[in-house]
Amino acid sequence: MQSVASMSTPIASSTHIVLIPSYNPGLKVDETVRAARAHWNPVWVVVDGSTDGSAERLQAMAANDPGLHVMVLPTNRGKGGAVLAGIEAAAGRGFTHVLTMDSDGQHPADLIPRFMAASQAAPDAMVLGRPKFDASAPMIRVQGRRVSNLLADIETLWAGIGDSLYGFRVYPIGPLKTIMRSQPWMRRFDFDPEAAVRLCWAGVRPIQIEAPVRYFGAHEGGVSHFNYARDNLLLSWMHLRLVAGFGVRLPLLAARRVLGRNDVV
Repeated sequence: MQSVASMSTPIASSTHIVLIPSYNPGLKVDETVRAARAHWNPVWVVVDGSTDGSAERLQAMAANDPGLHVMVLPTNRGKGGAVLAGIEAAAGRGFTHVLTMDSDGQHPADLIPRFMAASQAAPDAMVLGRPKFDASAPMIRVQGRRVSNLLADIETLWAGIGDSLYGFRVYPIGPLKTIMRSQPWMRRFDFDPEAAVRLCWAGVRPIQIEAPVRYFGAHEGGVSHFNYARDNLLLSWMHLRLVAGFGVRLPLLAARRVLGRNDVV
């Protein structure tokens, strides 16, 4: 029996979309979008104030592909800001779930059907990728994320987030939109870990699925906007906020764990 991940035609859905936030990604975004479209319909791209000509290329692709929708934001809002713009527009069209993936080719498009199937089987949950690194991964990035992962585990009483920073995941749109609209954070590099923690607090159960991640060097067309000083400071401030929120919620989180419930805390 042929698995959904190996089917030659993209799976169509009226509830689940692939959403790709994109900021000055270079030519890799073209390959990323084509790979996503090979496995899923529809695919949305949110061009986040890009100035590298990718918006024009993607719009040209969408003109000949009804399964591809391109939103262009006039100014850069950050990854979380782009995701928020995308999920608000998607909710307005009746979609209920979104799979987010990066535009730089790091995430495995061939696993989109498997992640979507897990979400469709458990629509109240979020499906989080658990990254499998290869030799292309910078060791400082692999080691450095362990601190954020440990803090996310503490902040949720080990609810099962796994890797807090891996952005290949499926979110239920309703709870995510509510959380993001309730406070001003989660708009940039802090989006992925804070979304996972706050959704756990809101009673959204995490499901983990292993997924490879590939880092492309500049000679391969890879583009990285990660800034070690700026983004680590942003993560530090984020975890300070979350630890404070955890302290307030600790009695209810502990009670929920004991009772095996997923109430909002």
